Amino acid sequence: MTDFAARRTMMVDTQVRPSDVTKFPVIEAMLTVPREVFVPDALREAAYVGENLDLAPGRVVLEPRSFAKMLDAVDVQPSDLVLDLGSGLGYSAAVLARLAEAVVAVEEDPALAAEAQRLLAVEGVDNAAVFAGPLAAGAPKHGPYDAILCQGAVEIVPQALIDQLKDGGRMAAIFMDGPLGTVRIGHKQGGVVTWRPAFHAAAPVLPGFRRQAEFVL
Repeated sequence: MTDFAARRTMMVDTQVRPSDVTKFPVIEAMLTVPREVFVPDALREAAYVGENLDLAPGRVVLEPRSFAKMLDAVDVQPSDLVLDLGSGLGYSAAVLARLAEAVVAVEEDPALAAEAQRLLAVEGVDNAAVFAGPLAAGAPKHGPYDAILCQGAVEIVPQALIDQLKDGGRMAAIFMDGPLGTVRIGHKQGGVVTWRPAFHAAAPVLPGFRRQAEFVL
């Protein structure tokens, strides 16, 4: 019988804390949420390794270090409404649900969305809801949001998502430039988001977040 609780503690002690993640609520949430529940059965034994875990073609659960540093940088508050884009099987939504007042998760793959909602219910997460739909469209009718997180990489951020972020809100995404990626944190003031680099990370680009190729005649 695998001792997943011990692995969870080791993940936090060896991957999260040494990465300058200092906010206690983030550490507590990652010590509490059973990551192995929110990955495909075949990957349960690998749930706590320090790398992205494949969920479906082009879709991953972000490695613990990147996800924790993203949470630390966005600084989710107990009164926040959070939009979680590309939540996969619901791990990110479950962690965010321990930090925020409520989480709206969007998953493009209907099968992943349905299974995520089931897993969140089984785990007793009652302040997160999963909706199936295009990630780039977000979930405007449930917003605006205090914070938006992308569980995968982007090349561009659609204006539709900027519009769903409250003034004073924060957004986090991995911006890929070729094989290299940088997590940037965006702060919205006066309707405009200003981005600043936070740390390096990499992930597949989410559907709907690629820059359109420019054709030169």
